[in-house]
Amino acid sequence: MPKTVAPETHPAEKYVSDVLGGGIAAGKWVRKACERHRRDLRDSAARGLWFDPVAAQRVIDFFGFLRHSKGEWTGQAFTLEPWQQFVVWVLFGWKKADGFRRFNLAYIEVARGNGKTTLLSGIGLYLFFADGEGGAEVYCAATKKDQAKILFSEAERMRAASPALKKRIQSFRNNMNIPGTASKFEPISADADTQDGLNAHGGIIDEFHMQKTRELLDKIETSMGKRRQPLLFEITTAGHDRTSICWDQHEYAEKILERIKEDDTFFAYIAALDDGDDWQDERVWIKANPCLGTSVKIEELRKKAHKATQNPASINSFLRYRLNKWTSSETAAIRVEDWRACVGFSLEGKDAWALRCEIEKRFEGRECFIAVDLSSTEDLCCSLKFFPPDAPSDPFVVIPHFWLPEDKLEEKKAEWRMPYDVWQREGFIQTTEGNVIDYDAVEAQVLDDVFRYSVREITFDPWNATQFANNLQRAGIPPEKLVKFPQTVAHYAEPTKRLLEVLIPQRKIAHLANPILAWNASNLTVREDPNGSKRPMKGKGRGKIDGMVALLMGYGRFIGSPDSEEFYSGPAEVTLL
Repeated sequence: MPKTVAPETHPAEKYVSDVLGGGIAAGKWVRKACERHRRDLRDSAARGLWFDPVAAQRVIDFFGFLRHSKGEWTGQAFTLEPWQQFVVWVLFGWKKADGFRRFNLAYIEVARGNGKTTLLSGIGLYLFFADGEGGAEVYCAATKKDQAKILFSEAERMRAASPALKKRIQSFRNNMNIPGTASKFEPISADADTQDGLNAHGGIIDEFHMQKTRELLDKIETSMGKRRQPLLFEITTAGHDRTSICWDQHEYAEKILERIKEDDTFFAYIAALDDGDDWQDERVWIKANPCLGTSVKIEELRKKAHKATQNPASINSFLRYRLNKWTSSETAAIRVEDWRACVGFSLEGKDAWALRCEIEKRFEGRECFIAVDLSSTEDLCCSLKFFPPDAPSDPFVVIPHFWLPEDKLEEKKAEWRMPYDVWQREGFIQTTEGNVIDYDAVEAQVLDDVFRYSVREITFDPWNATQFANNLQRAGIPPEKLVKFPQTVAHYAEPTKRLLEVLIPQRKIAHLANPILAWNASNLTVREDPNGSKRPMKGKGRGKIDGMVALLMGYGRFIGSPDSEEFYSGPAEVTLL
């Protein structure tokens, strides 16, 4: 077994020295990853391990053949940042006594924008093209094919920008291959049936926190059984689901770095704020952003941090994606005080029901959208009138109708500990006979609203409202006024973003102090995907959100109308999806 050698002047070793010496601000887990490397250099020979700097440098040199394909460095040679050199140096330098690589699995968790996808695209190309493995199969994987293709497309652009690689690697749709060999590089997804029959030499699971089960991980791992030195990457930003496979791997990584468990095949690099750090303190942001000052701009982080201080729905997003902190998904999307400030009209001398009746009368003949949420037959369901403003300075006015089965009123009152009976007496809830909602009552209300107002559209969730829509057509509603609103991120992303970031902060929504809608608003949480798109969610243990879902449906259809921008005057920094 060769003697372990690691040049102290190498940039990767200098990174280790700077982290351990305090020259680079790093979090606990990065420090422990550096300590692990130094400790192994000192005493791992007894375990049959040795460090090969030539092998490690060969991979780093390979990046010199690659070119950036996007952003301010487009066309320039790829220069690894110090933290990236450390990852590559350690992963590819450590060997077993037989000369094959020590590490078979790498867990890498870093905040968004720090180049982990670009780094792994280059590593994927190396494993596929230059690792000396016959018939190398490399797969980039994710929950959805489109997500997996992000990393693959980056690797393909690197190939196209490198004359040396372009000459030797063919590229077809969702496939790169080396002519005359069985080597290939492809994207795969958890929602496809293409994982059987794999013989992977390299695997990269992108946004690992989005994996719901072990299935994709297990299939790739088991497909590596016949390879001599396979390497599987789990790359991710922090998540929020602490029952997920990603959290299991995160905890396992921590235990290895803490030396609670010993696993010489598992590499871990977790760049995150430490517990107790003040997330608003700019001095600690570098702990989660080792590329701060290059690919991550301090001005951008300041902007996001300021937004988080103004909008509670954005705090968890900032913590997870920008500071790489695991969060709970239970933070309310709307602050109670912000919602209370959006009544829209004076309540002086009247109660909320009197105000509602007054506005309904005043708005007769006005154009509106109707959104119907029939998500429940045994609890609340909602039909909501959504009135666009007459002028840009006016608010959007929302007037919901709620229904509940008569036989369920006391049960639901006890379940949610809310005054359903009071809301019924005041008129905010209508009950129907029996233990399920009679949708005839909902249809009758919609038809009455069509008679009283200028209804542009009636939108509904197609999953359980087909008969409802058919009945409205038979009652004379033109089919072109009945519009489906699928319950997907694509449909909810823009109205959710605008509601939380513009309408509520700027008091451009008027809810007339409806008590049930206020309860629904307090229960609303949002789920954000890696692209920043949000959709409404009911938090665990929280109550109903039917009215808010209907509000977002109505607003979503208004946004889709040709004249919607006439009434939108959001701040310039808000980027619409």
